[in-house]
Formats: sequence, structure tokens, C-alpha cells
Amino acid sequence: MAVTEAARTEVLCAEAAAAADATGGTAAAGRAAQELGLKRGEFELAVHLGIVRTTAEQSGGRPRVRREEIDRLRSESGFPDAVRERVRTVGTAEGARLLGISPVRFTRLARTGCITPVTFYLNRYRAVVWLYLAQEVLDFAARAPQLLAGNSPVWMRARLDAGTDWRARNWRAQRIERLLCRTEDPWRRAAVLAGVLDPVQLAEVVDDPYERAYLAKVRPEPVFGPPGSVAAREAMTQLMQADDPDEILWRRINLIMELDGARASRQAPRPGDDHRSVPVPVADPGAESLLDPAPGLLARLGLRRRVTGRRPAGNGVPAKTVE
Repeated sequence: MAVTEAARTEVLCAEAAAAADATGGTAAAGRAAQELGLKRGEFELAVHLGIVRTTAEQSGGRPRVRREEIDRLRSESGFPDAVRERVRTVGTAEGARLLGISPVRFTRLARTGCITPVTFYLNRYRAVVWLYLAQEVLDFAARAPQLLAGNSPVWMRARLDAGTDWRARNWRAQRIERLLCRTEDPWRRAAVLAGVLDPVQLAEVVDDPYERAYLAKVRPEPVFGPPGSVAAREAMTQLMQADDPDEILWRRINLIMELDGARASRQAPRPGDDHRSVPVPVADPGAESLLDPAPGLLARLGLRRRVTGRRPAGNGVPAKTVE
């Protein structure tokens, strides 16, 4: 008699429970994905969105999932379809069908920042294809139905005429915010922001090579590890780097403030250190305030004017993108 899908899942769960006893009650990402009925990309997206909570290994290995977290998700109503629906993504054509509009209009909405992509893949021509959360697409339609029909508003036409494409920049911003929400460690938070600057920009902000090496070491990676192909790694590197002057300035300011907090908590490891955290004395109360960037912060940025806290606007577009 053929083994049903449910029976196979129960076998997986039993095996995972036995393995969890030997690993402190946690499961590897691949095993957790199987038990939750998710594909590799779906599981990684679920972790990124905070749907699946992971725990970092003390030894610095890949994140794992607690047995209790797997059981919690499996006990939710509608499992496994409900979990898969929360990470369901659509491309331009399918997103347009969901909204009842043309793919051209959908692309215009995405380029002008109305809809933010959540991930991407490379097609056979190594061009970036953006994907969007299906639920976020539907939520946008409920919020702004006036943008789905009729003439585009003046502000949208102006952005399109200027060649604006905010897909990459908005994807970066959303990804950064989600990564920052997943950690309170000051060096890991600084590492998230450091990953947005190219090597030259990063060296200008972080002139200590040991600190740069430590930021690279603690920078978060995908749950299953770095993308496999060289093309995928190159695309991720390119898309992650800020490419507009206003965005670069904004990220440099944020990195400097995070880095000041990280240095105050502990020093970056140096050759010969015993790999333990090295506490730093409490800063002098008269030291420059992190809330007021002038004059110390501006001097470190090479600026003379006062910088406001307004989030700048701009566009970021990869070198090769398909609609």
C-alpha cells in the first residue's frame, strides 16, 4: 500500500524528535523545512519574515529551529497550507492577474515604490526577476484601489519620466529593517549596515581592518548558506550595495552610529585575542552625542553641512533587470 504524504510527514517528525534529543531540542534548517512542508526558498523566506523563529548556535554554526517552534507552527489552523500561503510569492504577470491590471501597469507601480519586492531570482539570461509577497500585493490593492485604474497620478508620471526605479532600493531597505529586527547584538547590527556599502565606502567609514574583518565574519547569511552559483552571489552583492548618493550617505550615517554603539560594548577581536568579548570602559559623558551628528559625525563623513534625520529619496536599480 502506498505511503501517504501525512504518513511520511509523521515519520519525518518522529525521526526529527529523536535527533532533537541529541542536539539540544533543535532541528537543522533542512529538516525543519521538511517538517513544515516548505521548499528551501519558502523556508528561508519564512525565517526572513519572522514566521519561523530560529536560534543561533553557540559555536557559530548555521541557525537551527527549536522543536517547540516546529510544533507551534504545525499546530496552527490550516497547516501546512496556511504557512505556505504566508510566503507565497508572485512575479509581475501573476501579480498583475491578482490585481486585474496589465503587467505594464504592475511594473509601473513597482518601479515607483508602491509595491516592494521581497526576493528575486535570476532567469536563464542571468537577469534579475523580482518577486512580491502575494498578500502584500492584495493589501496594496485594498489600500489604494484608485491606482489600479484610470490615469496615473502626476507624481507617478513624474517619477517614471525621470527613469525612477525603486525596486532594488526598497528591497534593500525592507531587508535591512528585517535583519536588524532579528538581532540586538551591536556588532551584528553594524554588520547588516556594512553590507550595504561597497568596499571603498566601507573602508572610509571603518578604517580599522580588524573591525572590517569582524563585520564580515558576523554578517548574517541565508539560513541554508550563501547562494550556490557565482552569478547568484554576484547579483546579491550588487543588489545589496547602495548606489544612489543620498542612500549611501544615509547608510553611512546609520553605520557610524551603530558602530559607535558596538565599540562601546566590546572591541573587535585582534590577532592573539582569546576570542572573548573585550569590554570597553564607559564613555565620557562629555563625548559627542549619537543623537546630534555635528560636529564629530560630520567630520567622519567628510561633510561640513548639517545633516537632517530625514530619510532621503532616490532610486536603486540593478544593472540588468527584467520587468
